[in-house]
Amino acid sequence: MQGSVGAGGDEQKPYFFLSYAHTPKSDPKERNPNLWVERFFRDLCAHVMQLTSLPAGSAGFMDQQMQPGEGWQERLSEALAFCKVFVPLYSPRYFLSEQCGREWFAFSSRAAAQTRNSHNNSNPVTGIVPALWVPVPTRQLPQPAERLQFNHATFGDEYADEGFYGLIKLNYLRDQYERAVYQLAKRIVSVAQQIRLEPGDPHQDYAKVPAAFGPAGEPARELEVSVLACSRATLPTGRSPDCYGSEALDWNPYHPASSRPLADHTVDVVRGLDEYTVHLSDFEAEPHRLLDSDPPGGPGLLLLDRWALDARSRRDLMTRLCATPRPWISVLVPGNEADPQTRERDEELSRQTDAALATRVDESDGHRTPSAGLPTLEAFSKAIPGAVKAAVRHYEANAPTYPPPGSGGPMPRVLPRGIGYGVSGPGGRGQSTDQDKNNGDKAEGSSDD
Repeated sequence: MQGSVGAGGDEQKPYFFLSYAHTPKSDPKERNPNLWVERFFRDLCAHVMQLTSLPAGSAGFMDQQMQPGEGWQERLSEALAFCKVFVPLYSPRYFLSEQCGREWFAFSSRAAAQTRNSHNNSNPVTGIVPALWVPVPTRQLPQPAERLQFNHATFGDEYADEGFYGLIKLNYLRDQYERAVYQLAKRIVSVAQQIRLEPGDPHQDYAKVPAAFGPAGEPARELEVSVLACSRATLPTGRSPDCYGSEALDWNPYHPASSRPLADHTVDVVRGLDEYTVHLSDFEAEPHRLLDSDPPGGPGLLLLDRWALDARSRRDLMTRLCATPRPWISVLVPGNEADPQTRERDEELSRQTDAALATRVDESDGHRTPSAGLPTLEAFSKAIPGAVKAAVRHYEANAPTYPPPGSGGPMPRVLPRGIGYGVSGPGGRGQSTDQDKNNGDKAEGSSDD
């Protein structure tokens, strides 16, 4: 992360906030697919630093560089409350991201408040400078983005056609990339100097901020991702807080290899599978979302922290979940082979997990990963598609059906001349007529020809 937020004077606040949709790995062995976004971010920060008198490290903010245990939601809320300019990085995935929609809404609320309080509100304040990572057709833009009416061609025709991803990946467009990044930096500085937004609320509950836009086109299928994990305040005695934050949703079991909460990583992977609308919840805080499911409201994933089962209340939640068959909820159990505390207590943690999931004997009882835990983030990512597929399959088998009203018509049957209904008999079944039988006899005998 560039700089620290909400501490010290104005110079410590991020100049701009880069909002982007994380791209999940297409293969566990693939290197970080967001590497090029990070490079673009560094280049943009360098130009902003040259164009201003900002102190080192205070140019921009992007969530990929946050450290685990910092309080993920608090850091985002602070950055969105104090940044001067909001830079959404457009891509087809961006407008399907609930997190990106929340970031947009949180920032635009500041701009809307300033417009309302202004004596001249005929010219609304936005403070938003969009950038193209991958060009998105205008018809696919949600209303908040469409209303901006930003002419991307002012940064160059190649940029408008290819976006920053195309420019940065194609060597022959290197000059156009440098020009477009510099032009974007100039635009950010110009808007920051002209708008001067008032700070927002750095303590807002980011988890309750609504999204500014939803998926384009037809509604996507809904899937619940729930987390049962410790927070720093509820850790078992002796457990290190390195993998935890102030909320259960901050849990990051693959620290230090990963710098993001596991729930957010899971949501990104799920959305990349088949355009799911994902609801993220804390199982302990909202148990009804998984337990009140008769009939099931939708498929789901439960991310289970083995250390959380140390608490009786959380073991009771798992008992309630497994007491009634709910195969449409797949259980994913992360581990971390690099965590010395987990290795030391692996046998005990596995035994507690086996006890909690004892009713899940085979796949028909609901998908579950091994009680020993998935040892790496790559292994966890690879397990997500299968868990989603199993949850959806079980949901479709158990979901309520809504047949059309009425008793229906006669059942078709095979007649000598093919499939048909014949004459409906007393039981409603089709019966063949004498004419059908005669035709059948003729078909079975010699032809007129």
